Amino acid sequence: MERYIRFEYGGEIYYGLLEGEIVRVLNGDSPENFKPMGKVVHLAQIKLLAPCAPTKVVSVGTPNHKDAIQDADYQPPKYLRMFVKPASTVNDPGADIYYPPLTKEVNLEVELGIVIGKRAQCVSKEEAAECIWGYTAINDVTAMDLQRQDGLWDRSKSFDTFLPMGPAIVSGLDISSLAMHAYVNGEEVQSGNTANLIYSPEYLVSYFSHLLTLEPGDVIITGTPTGFGKPIQIGDKVEVEVEGIGRIRNQVVKSPRPCHLEEL
Repeated sequence: MERYIRFEYGGEIYYGLLEGEIVRVLNGDSPENFKPMGKVVHLAQIKLLAPCAPTKVVSVGTPNHKDAIQDADYQPPKYLRMFVKPASTVNDPGADIYYPPLTKEVNLEVELGIVIGKRAQCVSKEEAAECIWGYTAINDVTAMDLQRQDGLWDRSKSFDTFLPMGPAIVSGLDISSLAMHAYVNGEEVQSGNTANLIYSPEYLVSYFSHLLTLEPGDVIITGTPTGFGKPIQIGDKVEVEVEGIGRIRNQVVKSPRPCHLEEL
């Protein structure tokens, strides 16, 4: 397995291979063009960023964890619902989550993220396996009150900072049975396992590649397990963890940005 990270060092942004506390710096922006720079830095010297810079993040909008389904007679649909989180939602693994003034109920959701490493356009499931760079941990932050109001998910999912991810992209990882956890102020509020996924990563890559072109660095988030997260408040420390990938930690803060919508 290899652990890829994206980081800031000396005012520049790089990708690197993480080996313990050492980072081997790479030239390039995807597995297709990575080349070792022959440079090594220490983990303590860098600022860890989101492990990729997607043009878009595509998510399964259909229940995708068996333990999240209450209906014993549920049959997974052939065609999945989906929503797209804009690239501006992507957040670093240790950065603040902004609590927007337009919502009163924000939840966290732990999810597994599939990171694309090779352009995927109308690929088969067999071809899809070759397009997967690796996997990362995702916190799919959601404004639940807006989701209920709209009956649609786009507005509730699209606020800036609403997608912390990381800390790394792990390639060669067996995701058949990985524990997933979410915590608020140190208390576990959600748990699950990738063994309960209904749709395989290969199926999801193939399916979504028939709807839109997946570029290197794009991310597919695979759905949340039972519990659907928990409301979070300003001041909370929130964490999500996927076994074999790692844990990301973020602080919830009041959005520092002005809101002028009451003037419209």
